This record gives sequence, structure tokens and C-alpha cells, in this order.
Amino acid sequence: MVDVTGHLAMALLFAAPAWLVWGRRGALGFTGFALVTAMLPDTDLVLQQVFPITHHGVTHTVVFVLLLSILVGAAVAKWLTPRFAATRWIRSTNIASETVFVFATAGLALGGISHLFADILSAPDIAAPLTPFWPLYSETVIVDVIYYDSPIWNFGLFAVAIGLHLVLARYKSAPLETRYRISN
Repeated sequence: MVDVTGHLAMALLFAAPAWLVWGRRGALGFTGFALVTAMLPDTDLVLQQVFPITHHGVTHTVVFVLLLSILVGAAVAKWLTPRFAATRWIRSTNIASETVFVFATAGLALGGISHLFADILSAPDIAAPLTPFWPLYSETVIVDVIYYDSPIWNFGLFAVAIGLHLVLARYKSAPLETRYRISN
């Protein structure tokens, strides 16, 4: 596992394509959702105080990340959709609940999956390898190319991710026409 900075950097990198799908405000919101769940799989560090689970266990699976993202995405869609009509931040009075659900769920899932990817790149240094596709595929997935506590990897990756977002924010202002476009 990389440190928190590395996980946030990986989430930023995974969220960068949002600038191509949504406009500036949408990309910022999507990136925010990804950052919220960048540390989601590490909830096992807290949960193991109460439940008999291990680090890099069930919370470090795609199934866990997707299920939690879908549940939270549904709650966000139910709660936020009516509020978008009342705010000028989105500038859209006809945003569909389905659009908010896809937007939130995708952002949340992407943040959690970016965490799994970062751990696959660094886990065997100090922790058990991951089985991110459990229960569908129970073999470990190991790449191990990053030392988890390397300031060069963690802060370097963070700087690259921030730079990428700044470049995309500066030069990519027109979002693609998609079914789930959010006007800005």
C-alpha cells in the first residue's frame, strides 16, 4: 500500500478523464467523489478493531468498492438531485436522478478502484498481496513496482496528477455530448 498521498494522487490520475466528459464544474465534482473514496478500502484498518477481518481482505476487492459505491451513489442521487434545481452551481434545472446516480457512483467507484490499483503496485513490500477480484477470482494480483513509503513515488505522482488536472482544466473546456452530461 502506498501512503495517503500516493492514494490521493492515484485517485486524481484516475479521475483526470472527467475533464473530457464533463465541463469544469462537473470534473471538479467528479474528482471530489473520487477523492472521497480514495481511502475507502483501508476502512479495514478501523473495522478490524471490531470485526475479525484482515488488512487487504474483503474491503480491498472490486466487489466491496462497487457495492458501497452503488449504495452511496443511490443515496447521493436521492438527496442531491432535488437540490440541484435550487443551486446555481450546476446551472441545470432538469438534471435527472439517473444522471446524478451515474455521476456519483462512477466517481466513488473510481476512487476505490484507484486505491486497489495503487496497492497492487506496492503491497508486497509490507503487507499481504491483494485478491482484488475475490470472490470471482481468488488468486493474488501482484505487480510490486513501487516502494510504499517512497516520497519520490508518492509526492511525485501527486505533483504529476495535480499538473495534469491543471493542464486539462486550462485547455479542455467543452465536454463531450453524452447521455449523462451535466451542464455547467
